[in-house]
Amino acid sequence: MTRTVNEATIGAAFELDPAGRVRVVEVGPRDGLQNERVILPTEVKVQFVDSLSGAGLSEIEVSSFVNPARVPQLADADAVFANLTRRPGVRYTGLVANERGLDRAIAAQADGIAVFTAASEAFALRNIGQTIEGSLEVFRGLVSRARNEGLWVRAYVSTAFSCPFTGPVAPGRVLPIVIDLLEMKVDEVSIGDTIGSARPEDVARLTEALLGSAPVDRLAYHFHDTHGSALENVKTALDYGISVFDSSAGGLGGCPFAPGAPGNLSTEDLLALLATRGLETGVDRDRVKGAVRVMRSRLSGVDNSSRLC
Repeated sequence: MTRTVNEATIGAAFELDPAGRVRVVEVGPRDGLQNERVILPTEVKVQFVDSLSGAGLSEIEVSSFVNPARVPQLADADAVFANLTRRPGVRYTGLVANERGLDRAIAAQADGIAVFTAASEAFALRNIGQTIEGSLEVFRGLVSRARNEGLWVRAYVSTAFSCPFTGPVAPGRVLPIVIDLLEMKVDEVSIGDTIGSARPEDVARLTEALLGSAPVDRLAYHFHDTHGSALENVKTALDYGISVFDSSAGGLGGCPFAPGAPGNLSTEDLLALLATRGLETGVDRDRVKGAVRVMRSRLSGVDNSSRLC
């Protein structure tokens, strides 16, 4: 990867979707539950997803079609998908890592898949057992096949700001990976602050670099709230026209393979922030909070990390 950051649009003004809507991608059932000590019964997971769709969340990452030995908390992905009450207009997706995972996602009638790489070589090797280049090579076949099957495809780029093993990650490391993914024709790339180390100035720097080459409507951000900066980071991204954000109901989860990555940005907090800006999501925050209360009662010793509910 020898391409460099295009500096031409640095400092340019960007506008949010004129419709004033923001897409909230709910990752709690997958990214939230994968890091919890308690392995929940399938019916509880199904209830959680159904409650979230009932609250108006139209994009839910339900589970992960990966090796159950790696993520035993999500070993029942097939059964969860089979028992959902599918609501019209809701996209139900699952994470896949290889052809076997894609086979399972197709059999489960997932509406879309997500693939996962990193901007840090050390993290990619420890998390997915591949180099970054190796993961992208695998994705080329997966993405092509998924699109031929009519699936929506999202790609995650984790450790886009800092790696728990090697430290800060420069924007110039992230951009070529995003370009490669977009050239594969993934529908969207979600940029991850995996250990929650990013500050607004970091978000501005990376977003300016990305928008030199990537369409704003193909980008999303996935912030962790490890140091309480997630909402400020969302504000900065909004100022650049980013209109897709990942969040987890109750702030559940994190990455089990990234030391120091507890807690996603809570869906409730994100919704509250967006409401103060008059941005529409179509999500009922009170119903999300109700789903969180039920889930919290099933996860012993887990505190709700949202700061506004």
